[in-house]
Amino acid sequence: MQSKSSDMCEGPLVSKIILYTIPIILTGVLQLLFNAADLVVVGRCCGSNSVGAVGATGALINLMVNLFIGLSVGAGVTVAHGIGSGRSEDVHRTVHTAIPTALICGALLTVVGLLFSETFLKLMDTPKEQLSLATSYMRIYFCGTIASMLYNFGSAILRAAGDTKSPLYYLTAAGFLNVILNLIFVILFHMDVAGVALATAISQTFSGLLIVRALMKREDACRLDLKKLHIYGRQLKRILQIGFPAGIQSSLFAVSNVIIQSSINFFGPVVNTGNAAAQNIEGFVYTSMNSYSQTSLNFTGQNYGAGKLDRIKKIMWICLIAVFCTGMAMGLTALLFGRPLLSIYITDSEEAIKYGMVRMTYIMIPYFLCGLMDVTTGLIRGLGSSVLPMLITVLGVVGIRLGWIYIVFRIPQYHSIKSLYLSYAISWLATFGVELIVFLILMRKLKKQQI
Repeated sequence: MQSKSSDMCEGPLVSKIILYTIPIILTGVLQLLFNAADLVVVGRCCGSNSVGAVGATGALINLMVNLFIGLSVGAGVTVAHGIGSGRSEDVHRTVHTAIPTALICGALLTVVGLLFSETFLKLMDTPKEQLSLATSYMRIYFCGTIASMLYNFGSAILRAAGDTKSPLYYLTAAGFLNVILNLIFVILFHMDVAGVALATAISQTFSGLLIVRALMKREDACRLDLKKLHIYGRQLKRILQIGFPAGIQSSLFAVSNVIIQSSINFFGPVVNTGNAAAQNIEGFVYTSMNSYSQTSLNFTGQNYGAGKLDRIKKIMWICLIAVFCTGMAMGLTALLFGRPLLSIYITDSEEAIKYGMVRMTYIMIPYFLCGLMDVTTGLIRGLGSSVLPMLITVLGVVGIRLGWIYIVFRIPQYHSIKSLYLSYAISWLATFGVELIVFLILMRKLKKQQI
């Protein structure tokens, strides 16, 4: 067991962190490339309304899915602590608790998605021209959420054990399948956004099966035996203690984005289309930065389990510097090439491209602040504390954004799309500052306890 965990707890950190993070970045970028293929295919074959319809579902899907993905974070942290401290039986029980939990979460999401997609989209004031398309997309998308949960929980377990390459390989295979099915369903069978959603659901099922197969083939404590699936009370409690606040945090984070999306919908389908395309481009920067959050979480988790607090502070500085450089370089590059990138998605509306550039201008330049915030969240969760980052995020991100929308945004001279986008950077900066202070206080307390 110790030989499997020594990578994160011993040796030089810079090279290990970079080598660990690169596959996570590539996994996220590939996932977004395949998601972008959805928008590109419908944009070129079906028009800008279809692009807007798919984009209108993003914030709502994240709101519904993020709560359960947070539980996968809890599974990963629990596995990392078990590996770092050498508790093989705890790891075994966590793995065999996590998989049935993933199945239950996926089933609940499927039911809610099928029953309430149209209702939720109407509540968000989705443009009438895009409502039926968006509803069709969401209902079919949620048919694949059981497999999606299996992939997320399984990936969290593998990454906690130091394996970031397998999720990359499986996502790559599933992504190519997604692109091929996109072309078949949309171009050959003229299924519009329904074809894109069906391709996504099928590819998610494929990636979920590959992850389960990988866990079954492992030879350490993370090995999955389907005959031993069982929800162990102690392990489930630990997963919920860490994962539920993480899920609440992500969902409340998504709530603010849903309300912002509703405010964007107020400006009409053209603005909505430009916003959707810009968001998709931003995703490449975000997922690259967020990869360092996953790295900080798992490296901190294993070293916390091993009692190596001095390494955790080094992990903090390495991840913060790396995410700052990544965010600045990628954000400015995306902004520089913003117009040609947007024209890949939008082929029939110059005005929509213009509004897409407005969003990118206000988001891309300060985007590194979002990366810094995510890394500090990962550091705190890696120490086993999940309620604190949840509370800080609720106040710092959700609170500021909602306050901005319901107070500042309602002032006539600030009732503009530019004012709406400005709320992002302000919330990132405030939340990062508080989280960094909290992390340093926690580290000081842990060192005193260790003495």
